[in-house]
Amino acid sequence: MFETILFPIDHSRESRDATSSVIELVKIFDSRLVLLSVVETTPTGEIAADDKMSSIEAVDRLLQSARAVFAQANINAEMIEREGMPSFVICDVADEINAHLIVMGCRGLGLTGEGVSESVTTKVINLAPCPVLIIP
Repeated sequence: MFETILFPIDHSRESRDATSSVIELVKIFDSRLVLLSVVETTPTGEIAADDKMSSIEAVDRLLQSARAVFAQANINAEMIEREGMPSFVICDVADEINAHLIVMGCRGLGLTGEGVSESVTTKVINLAPCPVLIIP
C-alpha cells in the first residue's frame, strides 16, 4: 500500500516524536524509507542566516543521525538533502520519488487563522501529490 514513505525531518521535538510511528509504518508495509531535510532559504533564494536548518553541515548531521536511528531498527533509510522553501521542496521530492505517503510531525502552529496559511504542514497537505499523515 505504502511502497515509498517520505519522512521530512528537522530539529523539532515533533519530528523526533514521529520517528517511532515511521518505524512501525515502514515495518508493517515493508516500505522504502526516504529521509528528507531541507536547508531553508529565503524567498529570494538566499540561505536563511538565523535558523538551525540553514546550515548545510547541520542538516547533514541531522540526516546522518536519523539514518542511524532507523538502522538500529533494521531499516535502511535513503537520504535526500535539498535547499529551498520546505513545503515546496517536500512536495517536489515526494513527486520525484513517487512517494505513496508523506509522514510529518506537527508543531501545532497552524491552529490560529494566521498560522494556518503559514504552516509548512498545511502547505504540504494542500500541495502534496500523495496522502500526508500528520503525527501530533
